[in-house]
Amino acid sequence: MKRVSAVLLAFLCAVAVGLCAGDKGDKGGKKGDEGKKPPMTAEQKECMKKMIEKYDTNKNGKLDKGERANMSDEDKAAMKKLFQEGVKAKKKE
Repeated sequence: MKRVSAVLLAFLCAVAVGLCAGDKGDKGGKKGDEGKKPPMTAEQKECMKKMIEKYDTNKNGKLDKGERANMSDEDKAAMKKLFQEGVKAKKKE
């Protein structure tokens, strides 16, 4: 009887762990959508390409924190506007 109880308890623990592991990241939305960025629009891609060409001093293909700090105020405003509008437009769809 003790052996059956121990096996049953082990099985229930394994099931509970499996169920808890499956719930990670699921916040009520579609599973797997959490933490993902929406795809960029063609306009956003073109803007990023231009900014990288202009400000990517270490030529790694990305704008790091220092490179973003060196951007002109006009370029920062353009990027902020473009990417905020893109996020809002995606949410409305």
